[in-house]
Amino acid sequence: MQPVRKDFEDIDFFRDDEPVADPYTYFEALRGKCPVHRESHHDVMMVSGYDEAVQIFSDAETFSSCLSVTGPFPGFPVPLEGDDVSELIERYRDQLPFSDQLPTLDPPLHTDHRGLLMRLITPRRLKENEAAMWHLADAQLDAYLVGGEGDYISGFAGPFTLRVITDLLGVPEENREEFVEGLEHRPQDDPGVGSTEKAMEHTPLEYLYERFAAYAEDRRRTPRDDVITGLATATFPDGSTPDVADVARVATNLFAAGQETTVRLLSNALKIMAEDHEFQQLLRTERDRIPNFIEETLRMESPIKGDFRLSRVPSTVGGVDIPAGTTVMVLNGAANRDPRHFEDPGTFDAGRANARHHLAFGRGPHTCPGAPLARAEARVAIERILDRTTDIRISERVHGPADARAYRYLPTYILRGLTHLNLEFTLAEESAR
Repeated sequence: MQPVRKDFEDIDFFRDDEPVADPYTYFEALRGKCPVHRESHHDVMMVSGYDEAVQIFSDAETFSSCLSVTGPFPGFPVPLEGDDVSELIERYRDQLPFSDQLPTLDPPLHTDHRGLLMRLITPRRLKENEAAMWHLADAQLDAYLVGGEGDYISGFAGPFTLRVITDLLGVPEENREEFVEGLEHRPQDDPGVGSTEKAMEHTPLEYLYERFAAYAEDRRRTPRDDVITGLATATFPDGSTPDVADVARVATNLFAAGQETTVRLLSNALKIMAEDHEFQQLLRTERDRIPNFIEETLRMESPIKGDFRLSRVPSTVGGVDIPAGTTVMVLNGAANRDPRHFEDPGTFDAGRANARHHLAFGRGPHTCPGAPLARAEARVAIERILDRTTDIRISERVHGPADARAYRYLPTYILRGLTHLNLEFTLAEESAR
């Protein structure tokens, strides 16, 4: 790994390798300069402060989400001039990548489509889904634990989260393995969204669109007592019926976005546990610590480095003027380590009292609707691997000795996550039989 340059202004956050391996040194330098600071390479206003991030996330009237996924790449189709660019945003919105995805929509359209999604993530459905998670976790661990070592991401976290989301969405039993097999074979180091090295496709999830559209059409013709029927027959608040395409996009967004970030949460949590044997043993004996451990993991290593907004009108954030038409990157991962909000933020503290204040799931209208699902998946996965092992260790053969670990991270400016996490484990008696 190349050393981080001393002058952070020279670092291109969106293209250089240094912030991939270690974004936090860059974040601290940004915040030291100013919690709201315009970087010089792509003219993006970088927001590294906690209070400033909350202000922007909570103000959908001033800050549009139309660029939330892509930021400065490829940029807006036309120059954004004037003191109110709202009309330009609406005129050219459909030309932007991922413009049909929920994270890029603004109210009131976002409000209506999010309402459809919440028909899927009801407390009752989440409770039913969690009951199935224990069996899904055990089934995947049956395969992963064989041999006493393996890559946790491809061997457990990826397949497990895919199976959980197919269960939540009510994908028919006969199609579930096809979904898992068709989606889990993307290389773990594929940059995907948030990489300037790949051309961005307007709709990269055509497979999922087609499948969910077909399900929705079928359920409208022949309703069943299942989740997809509930989504397919849902209406907007004004009583109108969504297009089948809208139903498919909402389901696709939950399927794709939720699965990817939860994989990163699970791998970050297991890395922390495997690196600290004493803490791992504490979790084994005091399971009530697991929920706050998950929150501190999310704070310390947010699966999302940041999210973009486009200012519609002039505003002031943290004492800094932001002109209309400015691309803003709200850095969740930096805000989560703001010393003004979190004491000694660079230290992992599983008992941190305000750990749940983190912004890993965002804030405001675009708060991640799948947050309860992710928390439940993480708790179940951690509980069951602890039940079925007596010790979990980092593979020195793959990642090197404790004083010289080597990890690879996804080469993207949006996601923060390991490409691989190779573990070794000693099986508990129930798994050894």
